[in-house]
Amino acid sequence: MNEGGLTCDAFLGGRVHAWQPARGYRAGTDPVFLAAACPARAGQSVLELGCGVGVASLCLRARVPDVRIMGVERQAAYADLARRNGLDVTLADLAALPAALRARSFDHVIANPPYFATGDGTAARDDGREAALREATPLSVWIGAARARLRPKGWLTMIQSADRLPDCLAALAGGFGAISILPLQSRMGRPARRILLRARKGGKAPFTLLAPLVLHAGVRHEKDGDDFAPVAASVLRDGAPIDWG
Repeated sequence: MNEGGLTCDAFLGGRVHAWQPARGYRAGTDPVFLAAACPARAGQSVLELGCGVGVASLCLRARVPDVRIMGVERQAAYADLARRNGLDVTLADLAALPAALRARSFDHVIANPPYFATGDGTAARDDGREAALREATPLSVWIGAARARLRPKGWLTMIQSADRLPDCLAALAGGFGAISILPLQSRMGRPARRILLRARKGGKAPFTLLAPLVLHAGVRHEKDGDDFAPVAASVLRDGAPIDWG
């Protein structure tokens, strides 16, 4: 469905629909994997930092209908679309949250921070896409904001570019434990380009590096259409949770 520079796109095999810009930053599979990685249960509360149009939160709500979700987004146009998509969203910079939100705490924080550090790569032509992909706020501030908003023993779940893992671990050293890393590998034999990260505020369990989740079957794309491996397909089409073992 199209409407004045917007498209309404389906996720989870049509269980979720979200309005997003036809041009600029558009949600793909990453927020779906983020939602699948969050261990939220019915009755718990979730804060999504930098929610964009809200696809991760929508996918999480589709799997756990009784979860309470709030989003934070600093780009007004994306915050408006997230509200249109049915989410409770605060328009704010996560580095300067309003007092009412600073007074709250959550069982879970989820986030899909920009993958590129300041100065890396070529700037996107679209301002919204540029803001979504290249950090204006350091990754350490994202993780610090998550820590501040989590209840004791609450969980942070993030998706990030694999080359930013050292930055993530350095920032998590202040107040997080029970850190688990799940590499997302496009195909067998290829480097992981994304990682899912889960960490617990005040956790004491040791660091865990899990075996990669391989997204596509076979060593190369052999035919038209997608070739997702069964586990990835169950996440992307059926809204299945990711098993952290």
